Order: sequence, then structure tokens, then C-alpha cells
Amino acid sequence: MKVTVYEHAVDVPAFPEGSYFHSIALMELCERTPRHKPYMAVVTQDDGTIVAHMLTIVRYRHSWLPPYLYSHVRVMGDGEYHIEGIDRQEVFGMMAKAITSRFQWRVLYMEFSHLSEKMFGYRQLRRLGYFPVRWMNVHNSLHSHTPEERISERLLHRIERAMERGATTKVVETEEEFKAFSKLLRHHNWLKPRRYIPDDAFFRGMMDNGHCKIYITQVHGHVVGCSVCVFSGRDVYLWYSASRRKSFPAYYPQTVTFWNTIKDAHQSGYDHIRFVDVGLPFRKNLYRNFILRFGGKEVSTYRWFRISIKWVNQLASWLWRE
Repeated sequence: MKVTVYEHAVDVPAFPEGSYFHSIALMELCERTPRHKPYMAVVTQDDGTIVAHMLTIVRYRHSWLPPYLYSHVRVMGDGEYHIEGIDRQEVFGMMAKAITSRFQWRVLYMEFSHLSEKMFGYRQLRRLGYFPVRWMNVHNSLHSHTPEERISERLLHRIERAMERGATTKVVETEEEFKAFSKLLRHHNWLKPRRYIPDDAFFRGMMDNGHCKIYITQVHGHVVGCSVCVFSGRDVYLWYSASRRKSFPAYYPQTVTFWNTIKDAHQSGYDHIRFVDVGLPFRKNLYRNFILRFGGKEVSTYRWFRISIKWVNQLASWLWRE
């Protein structure tokens, strides 16, 4: 077997549809999005049969305040596998090695997240110089119980009161609504340097392709909350969110937005809603605790990092040792 890394979507050989996060559609979108550069690693047998593929995205980041300029690699998930009976971890290691070899001196750091199992790829990533950081994932099951059966009566009553006062949630449909969403999302995250917010073209492209819905919560004409949901298979991924909870505390904008997002995912027949970036498993994690109030399940996992500056990578590996 061999690994080929493609830079352009038009050159990638056709393969069956799978996860949106490793699709040609997302690769094409990233090619059109400023500060994004996608690469597709494809594993083939000697006869040309496609064994697996993995989408890697290089993000270019810069800011005047605080000042920084760098790029990093992000891979979400294991990749997609097309042949039964293969050693998935071995094939994953081949793709991870090809990506690492290509970018190890060209970006500040590389990151693998949202692997299917906590220990998936452990040996392969360790060999390539990555170090694991304990992380937390949260998902809500939508197929076995209704959202009303999982939420507390107290929280549901709070949501109902906020909606009686005038809080409403809807899907973004007009250009004016989209601009209000973008303004809120960027203002909410501008003091969070690690939080990467793509260009508006990225969100527009996902909406146009039918892979995304953007929700906004309004109070008397003011947009006070928003969420971005991406659809992949039978699951919904809540990728980005923002709210003006301090300016409109009586309307619980984040709570109302999340609740109506979960309700819409359930009514649309999806199996799970997954919260993409819950964060580190600190004992006191306000965002995680907030999400769990909707009846979600938390799962301990790893995120893998490799910093291109060797001594910094060694230091970080020691600091995050198990």
C-alpha cells in the first residue's frame, strides 16, 4: 500500500460518501475559503483500489491584538476506510506519517482530534512525536428519549419563561440575519486566541451545500445568541456558538439557543448532537457543566498535538505526561 497526498480536490480519485469532515465537498469548500489550505491523504493498494482517505486542513492565523502570525494543521476524526478486514490503526498510522512528514517544519503545530476511540492511534501517534492531552467530549442521544425527557423541569421552565418574554430562535435565511450572526460570533470570540473562526465564505459554503444550519436567537429585533450546526451521517455537530448572556440575562440566550437547536435536530430525525469543543476536563468547567444540563453524556478522550519546535514539543510532552 502507498499514501498519496493531494493538494487539489479535482485531482482526488472518487470514493464513496462518508463523514463530511473527510469529504471532497469540504475540501473544495476549504480551497475557496481564505486562510485555509486542504490536503487529502489517500491510501491505495498496488492495483489502485482505494483503501482509506483522510482530510487535513492547514489554517493560517494572524492578529494585530494580540499580535501573532502562524499556521497549524487540524485533522478531525480517524479518516474514512473502504475495505473490510484491514488494520485500521496501521492504515491510520500511514496517513498520519505522510501528513506529519509533509508539514512538520512548515507549521507551528499539528492536531488530531475527535478520534473514534480514546486509544485509537495511540502507538502510531506516539511514534511520530505527538503527545496526548486529556479532553472531554459531550453528546446528546436523540433517538432513545425526547429532549424533554432529558432536561430538568427547572431548566425547561426557565426556557419557557424566556420565550414568553419574547426570545425566539430561527434558522438564518437572509443576508441581514447572516451578518448579525457573524458579528456576534466574532465579537464573542475576539479575546479567545485559540478559538479559530473561519471566514464568512466558509459558513456560506456549508449552508449553500446543505451541510449546515445556522441558528440565531432574537429578542425584540436584537440577535442575542447563535449556533452553527454541521450535519454528517446520522449526527449533528454543534461547532460554533455565541451569546450576549451578560447583556440579556433575563432571556437566557445561550440556553434558549441550545435548546431550540437540540429540538430541531431531534425533530429532523438525527441520532445524536455532538458538541465539538467542550474543552479540557477540569473539575470546574462551566461550559461543560452547562451542556450537561441538557441531558448529555460526557466521554473522556485525547487530543494529540505535535509542536514543530523540538524542545517546546519535548517540554509540552513532559508537562502533559500521564
